[in-house]
Formats: sequence, structure tokens, C-alpha cells
Amino acid sequence: MVIYMKAIETALSLTQAYKLGIERFENMLGDEFSKAVKLMSKSSAHIIICGMGKSGLVGRKISSTLASTGTPSIFLHPAEAIHGDLGKVQRKSIVLLISYSGETGEIIALIPALKRLEVTIIALTGVKESTLASKADIILDTSVDREACPLNLAPTTSSMITMVLGDALAVSLMEVKNFKQEDFALTHPGGSLGKRLLSSVKDEMKQNNLPFVEKQSTVQEVLVKMTEGRLGLALVGSKEKLHGVITDGDIRRALIDNNQFSQLKAIDLMNKNPLTAFESDNLQVAEKRMREAKVQCLVVKNNINEVVGVIQIFE
Repeated sequence: MVIYMKAIETALSLTQAYKLGIERFENMLGDEFSKAVKLMSKSSAHIIICGMGKSGLVGRKISSTLASTGTPSIFLHPAEAIHGDLGKVQRKSIVLLISYSGETGEIIALIPALKRLEVTIIALTGVKESTLASKADIILDTSVDREACPLNLAPTTSSMITMVLGDALAVSLMEVKNFKQEDFALTHPGGSLGKRLLSSVKDEMKQNNLPFVEKQSTVQEVLVKMTEGRLGLALVGSKEKLHGVITDGDIRRALIDNNQFSQLKAIDLMNKNPLTAFESDNLQVAEKRMREAKVQCLVVKNNINEVVGVIQIFE
């Protein structure tokens, strides 16, 4: 048991090392970072990210984050690059080379070819006096006092700082480019956010067997229609003319407040000014309207004001 308690202590020491790394990172941010963001924001080519080993894994994440937040990016494996994949790099594009030591052989081997392509090299390195730093146009310092690894060998704190730096670049570029939720949805069509932002009300609304009742329908007739419709409401009127909406909440309130409940008609129960949406409305906008109004359904109309469906939200 003692050995496992030591594991907790070790984990806590790691978080402390990360905190110190973040503090150091904050103090190192400066003009070089701003210059990198400016150049990357103006680039018309894909941002190339290149790293080997753990740096490569971090580089893949940075590239993926950039691509999904409005800055097209490609990860280029340095070993593959020197055997043909360098063809992915466009002339005068921007290349981020990641190497903590600044001496990674595969990375250094790329530099002459990159120079011939007149690319801008941004170095993410922890050693400003390294070969990589000396060949770079911009140096982004990822140095740390020590790794969280008890041997001070495994890339831990330095990997975290490099990833933070990549995220900082991506987020800064989002602001510079005024990247919005709608833009995010275009790169995430399979996610729930993408679905809400890219879908219209028409895509999600129920449109078959809508529970219409007449103004003079009895409470019993209204309840039957509500049960059949399974929407928790009844529509008073017709497709061409909607007089109002009755929800199950309206039924409950009338039951509590009215001694003559069984004698009531649909016209007595209905809300004459129900919230509506158009079938062409954005799904997320409709959901926001429902949340703000604290309702779970909206009546959906088309562009000639006909009732064509009901949209629901489930919390």
C-alpha cells in the first residue's frame, strides 16, 4: 500500500512541475510569438508541422488542432519527407520544426531542402543555441527547467509546453481570423455541434400525423390527439390556419384551477400566441429560442405560413 501512496505523491509532483513550466512559458511569450501568428495568419498554403518521436506525436496534435480551427495544416514526418514527401511542401510556405534539443538528425537534414524552397522556418525548440535555432526565421522557446520525469530524461514537461504553445498558436489564429461556431461546424460535420449548426429545423422536425384538433374539440378529444401525436401538445386549427397550441402543461394547470374541467373546449385551453419557427431556420437557433423561453416544442411553419411540423428539444 505504501508504494501506491508514493505513486500519488509522484503524480502531484508532476502537476507541480507542469505549473512551473506554464509559469515559465508565460514569461517567455513575446514578439517572436506575435510574429509567428501574423505570418501564419497571412499564409495561403497549408502550415507544415514536422517533428520526430514524441515531438512528432505532439506535432500531429498541433496540426490537427490548427486544421480543425480554421488554419489548414499538414503533418509531415521528417523521415518520409527526405524520401519524397517533401513534395507536399509548397514554395514559400511556413514550416514548424519541432525538436527540443534542436539537434534531431532527421529535422536538421531537412533544412537545406526547405531553404531551397524559400519557406519560413519556425523552430519550436528548448535550446536557442542549437543548429535548428540558428537556421530558423522565428524561434519559439519551449525550454523548461527540468522534466517532470524523476530521471529528468523522458519528454514530459517539455512535451506539455510544446502542446500548450501549439494550442496558443491555434487559438490566437482563431481570433485573428474571426473563426466562429459556424466555421467550426464545417470542419466537424460528424459531431453534435456540427449537426446543430449545419442542420435546419426541417431536418429534425416531426411532420407526419400532426395532432390537429378543432377549437370546439372536447378535453377528451384533445387528450386523445395528444396521446396519438406523442409530442406533448395538440395543435388547434389546421395546416392552413393555426389558432393556438395546447400543451400537457396547459392541461394540468386547467385541471387544478378549473372545477368545470370536463366541460372545457380546446379554445378554452389553448395558448393563442405559441412560439413558432420556420423550417429553414438553423437548428441551433431554434434550440436556443426554446431554452430561453423554457419550452420543449416549437410549431414549425413554411414560407407561406402553413404549419408543416413540430420541433422538440430534449434536455
